[in-house]
Amino acid sequence: MGSFRFVPILLLLTCPALAQTYNIGRAPTAAELAQSITISPTGEGLPKGRGTAAEGEALYTEKNCITCHGPAGVGGINSAPNLIGNKGTGPGDDPWKRVNGGEAPGALPILAPNAIITWDYINRGMPLGAEGTLKPNEVYALTAYLMVLNKLIPDDMVLDESNLPKIKMPIGTNWVRVPDWKPGAPRMPGYPY
Repeated sequence: MGSFRFVPILLLLTCPALAQTYNIGRAPTAAELAQSITISPTGEGLPKGRGTAAEGEALYTEKNCITCHGPAGVGGINSAPNLIGNKGTGPGDDPWKRVNGGEAPGALPILAPNAIITWDYINRGMPLGAEGTLKPNEVYALTAYLMVLNKLIPDDMVLDESNLPKIKMPIGTNWVRVPDWKPGAPRMPGYPY
C-alpha cells in the first residue's frame, strides 16, 4: 500500500512530458506572457478608463444584470448574491451582511477588502455567459454603480484607475487572509464542508 502514495506524485511529474509527447497544449508566446492580467491592491495593472454610476446603472440594465442580481442589486434569482449590504445590528451579526438574505454568504462590493477586487471580478467573470467581454470603461461604470448602491462613493464620482484603489471598503481588515492559513488548520468560517 505504501507504493501507492508515490503514484500521484509520479503522475504529476510526467504530465508535462505526456503533454509534449502527444502535442497537447503549447508553451505561451512572448506576446501572451507580456499581457499581464495581474492587478495589485495599489492599482498597478489597472487599465486606463473611467465610468460613473449613472453609466453603470444603464449598463446594468443593458447587460441584463437584473435577471440574476435583481433591480438595483437586490431580488434576483436565488443562486446569485444580492449586491447590496448593510451593517449588522444584532448580537452575533456579521459587521456587514447582504440585504434580504439569499444563499451566498456575502456580496462582493461589501465583503471585498479593496475595491479593485470588485473591479477585477466584474472584469473577468461578468456578465454570466459572456465573461471577459466588458470594456474597461464599462467595468469602471458598473463598479461605480455598485459602490454608489452601497453608499461607498458619492453619486457623481467619476471612477478611474487612479481613485479606485483609494476607496475604503466596509470590511476593512476584518477578512481572512490566505497567509493566515496553515496546513491542517480548520476551514475558514462559513466555508462549506
